[in-house]
Amino acid sequence: MDSALTSSFVMADYVVFALMLGVSAAVGVYYACVDKSPGTSGEFLTGGRRLTALPVSLSLTASFMSAITVLSNPAEVYRYGAILGFYTLSYLVTMLVTSELFLPVFYKLAITSTYEYLELRFNRATRLLGTMLFIVQTILYTGIVIYAPALALNQVTGMNLWGAVISTGVVCTFYCTVGGLKAVVWTDLGVMMAGFLSVIVRSVVLQGGVMPIISDSQRGGRLNVWDFDTNPLRRHTFWTVTVGGSFVWISIYGINQAQVQRYISCKSLAHARLSLYINLFGLWSILLCSVFAGMCLYSVYKHCDPWSSGQVSASDQLMPYLVMDIFRAYPGLPGLFVAAAYSGSLSTVSSSINALAAVTVEDLIRPYIRLSEKQLSWISKGMSLLYGFLCIAMAGLASLMGGILQAAISIFGIIGGPLLGLFTLGILCPWANSKGALSGLVSGLVVSLWVGIGAQIYPPPPEMTRPLPLSTTGCSFNSSNSFNWTSLVFPTLPVSTITTASFGDDDISVLSPWYSLSYLYFSPLGTLISICIGLLVSVFTGTKHLYSGQKSRIFQLDVS
Repeated sequence: MDSALTSSFVMADYVVFALMLGVSAAVGVYYACVDKSPGTSGEFLTGGRRLTALPVSLSLTASFMSAITVLSNPAEVYRYGAILGFYTLSYLVTMLVTSELFLPVFYKLAITSTYEYLELRFNRATRLLGTMLFIVQTILYTGIVIYAPALALNQVTGMNLWGAVISTGVVCTFYCTVGGLKAVVWTDLGVMMAGFLSVIVRSVVLQGGVMPIISDSQRGGRLNVWDFDTNPLRRHTFWTVTVGGSFVWISIYGINQAQVQRYISCKSLAHARLSLYINLFGLWSILLCSVFAGMCLYSVYKHCDPWSSGQVSASDQLMPYLVMDIFRAYPGLPGLFVAAAYSGSLSTVSSSINALAAVTVEDLIRPYIRLSEKQLSWISKGMSLLYGFLCIAMAGLASLMGGILQAAISIFGIIGGPLLGLFTLGILCPWANSKGALSGLVSGLVVSLWVGIGAQIYPPPPEMTRPLPLSTTGCSFNSSNSFNWTSLVFPTLPVSTITTASFGDDDISVLSPWYSLSYLYFSPLGTLISICIGLLVSVFTGTKHLYSGQKSRIFQLDVS
């Protein structure tokens, strides 16, 4: 395909994109105006526990479907194949475990912060450590979620990078601070689907139908879905995607404040459960669209890979490149796709900011300072504002992180795994005590950080990641007319150019199996270490006081 691309958005693209940002901000203003009831921190953070299943399910789906999903999933399929489609199974396992194990506990306790449970079950030190880990994890992750679509917009429009970063962060912070949870719940998931579908429909027309795209993917090895290799060092297999993916997503839906805060905002336990299962269909839809978009990407560029030929500098630029290529004659549609990336990020960032405000008020302020509900409500809004600016600052730091960027993204799973182990220990193991809980959490965190950081310094070899072949035999670029796609480096999950430290070959050979572990197994590793160490320490330090007083009541609630 001819690669002489338009160098920037046209007016129609800017109009579509600006409308999306404007509507998002208007949602926050709307809820601030129509809901004039006396404010409380609980009303602001949990929607007054009056929400029904449908809006909450849409919010659950959108909360972690960010620009990383819109940009990276298709690129991952392009490079490694459609085996990511097995996430459908891990999503199903996640909803079953969450609805039957974690949801009843948090909903019946009627808590605002999930970390309140840790103090009820163990002690205050465990609660504070869990809260601090969540705050660090969420700020890191949210900064990158802001940075990714901003850099995409910079690449396809030439818009100033910092203008894009700040505009994203300010809009998110504004409507989350003004409207609280109910504004976040009504963010527009349809924009993401519309962006994906526009790319898919146009690609199908260009390639002559769905079957040619499937045929191209088959010949190119992209339909590599039946890989049942049990080697944990392989990047993507049936087992890494389903088992590893289940742990990752259970840590998000089961215990992450941003998600728990949503389903406990429902008016009944039945509505909360229903919201999880309706959300499942949304997750499946977005996943399948992203996987097929990756197949379309390969079909269009099967004879001329833009990455290998130097038209883009990293794989996550491939989708914006494709959009600017195939929609040159359709003003407004490139703007729709960038709006899709932004829509995913708006919902993720606003969810994260709201969750950060919730845990700060409930875990770090309310237990230590006596304030009225109205004062706590204002503090909640102030915290949303503060965390919004912190996440924008983190986005600035992300632009300077270079090869460490993958480590910042991976920290989401690295911290989530040990925290999942901690909550699972509390709910399923009545003999676990506070010493075991703290020991397990710290041990799981240390091991998962060691493996995760080691994987950034010593990337897994190609025989384990198994990138699929790409061709440049059909390339015929006109460099004078091509858009410059290499002016900036885009953040990518699969980092292939990390500079390694100069250690001895013997040191590397001894530790290389650990460092080649599939990134999807970081979360299961941290979870299992936390549980095992937590149980061992609990057994050796005694559990005779566990069943007295409030802890007995909490455990009975857990298993009921």
